[in-house]
Amino acid sequence: MAPDDIDVIRARLAAHPRPADLAERRARIDGLGAGYALPSDVVVEPADADGVTAEWTRTPAAEGDAVILFLHGGGYVSGSLTSHRHMVAQAGREARARTFALDYRLAPEHPFPAALEDALAGYRFLLASGIAPARIALAGESAGGGLALATALSLRAAGVPLPGCLWLSSPWVDLALTGASMDAKAAVDPLLSRAYLSELAGLYLNGADARGPLVSPLGADLAGLPPMLIQVGSAETLLDDSVRLAAVAGAADVAVQLEIWPHMIHAWHLFYPEVADGRRSLASAGAFVARRLGAR
Repeated sequence: MAPDDIDVIRARLAAHPRPADLAERRARIDGLGAGYALPSDVVVEPADADGVTAEWTRTPAAEGDAVILFLHGGGYVSGSLTSHRHMVAQAGREARARTFALDYRLAPEHPFPAALEDALAGYRFLLASGIAPARIALAGESAGGGLALATALSLRAAGVPLPGCLWLSSPWVDLALTGASMDAKAAVDPLLSRAYLSELAGLYLNGADARGPLVSPLGADLAGLPPMLIQVGSAETLLDDSVRLAAVAGAADVAVQLEIWPHMIHAWHLFYPEVADGRRSLASAGAFVARRLGAR
């Protein structure tokens, strides 16, 4: 039986279904995060990462120069600093690190590879700012998780030093939508369906190959990538993206930790103030990041 707290979130989402208009969709996702007050001890500082809008967050728990570079979810067409600020700040608290979130360009106005270009600019900005790559955790949720992985692949190809670790939350890594859970979990996922994801993929790809390794890194050679934590809910159509990604990474000799959280829905971390497993999963992610970056 699902915990009562996640059922409250399910009911709220059902009462406010996704609108058809893109601007309204973006406002809806921003509203999911903006509804949670930011703790008073969180310091937010706007930043410009070589032309990419970004922001730092810091809590009193931050130690040293460890940084989580975070790429928000939203299917490449929505999501923002506003939608994920509270969750990103809490992840930083748990990891005892500062966070650096990017407001990368969105499709359909800016299709692939705009988001990837912005993510790479953000990472290079941190390096130029004197942050050692081993002190950076490259992280993302949903589309942001796939983008984080594509960023790591692009850095490897360019010979740029890789981050200390990857934290991928419900990553979307197969834009061809071939996972069995796309249909098997359709009845229990309140946020993502095959039809909706197909629409998002079309807007982002804009004619690019859906199986290309920089849009669907599930099919990429992952050898040499840093240790990764993958977190996913059991009630997600994207469940198989994470399960298959863990297998592909492990087969490539990448140290990988896969966590499947029972009954959790897509992006459940966003609701952590109300959902106990949201808090627990962020604590687990924070411990992983801190351990890999040497913060503890």
